[in-house]
Amino acid sequence: MSESDILVSGATGRTGGAAIDELVAMGKRVRAYLRSDDERAAALRRRGVDIAVGDFTDIDDIRAAMEGIKSAYFLHPIAPGIISAAAYFAQAAKEAGVSAIVNMSQISARRESTSHAAQDHWISERVFDWSGVATTHLRPTFFADWLAYPHFAKEIWAKKKIEFPFGNGRHAPISTDDQGRVIAHLLANPAGHEGKIYTLHGPVEMNHTEIAAAMSEVLGAEITYAPTSIEEFKRKMEDLYRFPPFLVQHLVEVAQNYREGIFAGTNDVVEKITGTPALSVPAFIAKYRGAFV
Repeated sequence: MSESDILVSGATGRTGGAAIDELVAMGKRVRAYLRSDDERAAALRRRGVDIAVGDFTDIDDIRAAMEGIKSAYFLHPIAPGIISAAAYFAQAAKEAGVSAIVNMSQISARRESTSHAAQDHWISERVFDWSGVATTHLRPTFFADWLAYPHFAKEIWAKKKIEFPFGNGRHAPISTDDQGRVIAHLLANPAGHEGKIYTLHGPVEMNHTEIAAAMSEVLGAEITYAPTSIEEFKRKMEDLYRFPPFLVQHLVEVAQNYREGIFAGTNDVVEKITGTPALSVPAFIAKYRGAFV
């Protein structure tokens, strides 16, 4: 392996990929931790990114990927296994002398969460804290990217409706681009962020009626918010989207959390850490209008 000193897991995902983009632009030496050495790995190599192959079930793979690393990003999908993955990652980091970890959690992470995934994220935060390796936890609200995910974007554009079960709840959508920039800056300059928990929000808190209006203006077509019941959304996730049961259980519970205000709020954390404000919903939709039209 090369003399990279920053490790990014989830490197072909949205936040990991955005973090690598920012780190490369900053001139940092980056190593990507990937599950397979495929064309996506080859594309990263062409950009000067070092590649380590493995997953979160083999501590020896993780330990090898940590060699020479100073700071590392931990990202686990919303799927079973995050607690053991966090323990392996933390132990490997400790053995390798890694000085800083950035951990992707979620805003609903708490001990009493009824979402198995959110509760597991909270436990994983504690695992990193127990490890003694200085860790910064990120707790983003709902991603702006939800609107542009292929499952949802195609349906929104076809029906000209946003059919989510969020009632009149509010949040300030945060893009994965902005999260990636935060991750990159924390990895590159971790001093002062040790042990911190940062909630990540976009710049403006909105309900989905306001989000639909912003989308309408940018896309030049009238889009409305047509709230559904949580049970209707659950059936759609199971029957139409074919989401795995663990993910469905999580999304059902966080839909209720959203209605209760757990995803609400806004702040300027993105700007304070990166020096650049977070994208607004209109700016995000304009940037990714190709997902809709």
